[in-house]
Amino acid sequence: MDVKSFIKAARLRTLPLSVSGIIVGSYLGNDFDILTVDSSFKIDQNGPVWMTTIFWLAILTTIGFQVLSNFANDYGDGIKGSDKNRTGEARMVSSGTITPKQMKSAMIITTIITLIIALVLIYVAFGSENFGYSILFFGLGIASIAAAIKYTVGNSAYGYSGFGDVFVFIFFGLLSVVGSYFLYTKYINFEIFLPAISIGLLSTAVLNLNNLRDQTEDKKNNKKTLVVKLGNEKAKKYHYFLILGALVVALIYVFLDFTSVYQLVFLVAFIPLIKNMKTVAQNIIPAELDSELKKVALGTFLFAILFGIGQIF
Repeated sequence: MDVKSFIKAARLRTLPLSVSGIIVGSYLGNDFDILTVDSSFKIDQNGPVWMTTIFWLAILTTIGFQVLSNFANDYGDGIKGSDKNRTGEARMVSSGTITPKQMKSAMIITTIITLIIALVLIYVAFGSENFGYSILFFGLGIASIAAAIKYTVGNSAYGYSGFGDVFVFIFFGLLSVVGSYFLYTKYINFEIFLPAISIGLLSTAVLNLNNLRDQTEDKKNNKKTLVVKLGNEKAKKYHYFLILGALVVALIYVFLDFTSVYQLVFLVAFIPLIKNMKTVAQNIIPAELDSELKKVALGTFLFAILFGIGQIF
C-alpha cells in the first residue's frame, strides 16, 4: 500500500479551507467574557487561542472530517466513473492507483481516528457534568461523517443532485464557526451567525468554482451540480453573490460593535477574492479556472485569520 498515494487522495491543499471556520469560531469564543453568562464554567481560556487545547483538538477533528470527505469523494466518483477525464489533480481510485477496497479501508480507519479525537475534544470542552452538550456534539460528529460520505457515495449521493452547496454552507460555515464558538462559551448569540455565514459563503464559492471548472465533464456524467442546473452565466453571477455576500455580512458584524480600525484588517483578504471575480467574469474555457481554486481557498483562510485577529484588538 503506497502511503504517498493516500496522501495525494487526502488532498492536503483543501485543509486550510476546512479549518477556516474553526479559526474564526475559536478566536471569537476564546475572547468571549464567559463571566457575563455563567461563572460556573471553567474553560480553556488561559492565553492566545492557538495555545488552547480545544483549538488544536477542534482543528484535528475538522481535518479528520475533511480527509474522510476527500477519501469518500475519490471513492464515490471513482466507482461511478466520474473522474476519468477530470481537470486538476488526478484521483487515486479512478486511476487505479488505489483500489476501491483499499479506499474503503482508509475511510473506516479515518472515521475511527476522527471519532476518537472528537470524543476527547468533547470531554475537554464539556467534562462529565454537561452530558447533554456532549451528546449533542457527538451527534453532530456522526452527522458530519454521514454527510462527508454521502456527498458522492451511493445512489442518492447529494453531490450529484445539486445539494453540495447546502452541505458546504452548513458544515463548513454555520456548524464550524458556531460549533467551535460554543465549545468555548457554552453560549450562542445571534451575532455569531454573521461570521459563520461569511465563512459558509466563501467555502461555497470554492465549491462553485470547482463545479464551474468541471461543468463539461459533470454534464457528461449526469452529475447535476448547481452549476449544471443554473448554466454557466447564472453560476458566475451566483459566484459573485457568494463572495460579495461574505464581505457584506462580515462588515455588518464588525459595525454592530465597532471599536477599532483593526477590525477591518480582514478586508486585505478580499483583494485576491475580488480579483478572482474578475477572472471568473472573463473566463471562457472552464478548465482554466483550476488555478483559481487555490487562490479562493487561501483567500478564505487568510480572511479567517485576519478576521479573528481583528476582533481581539
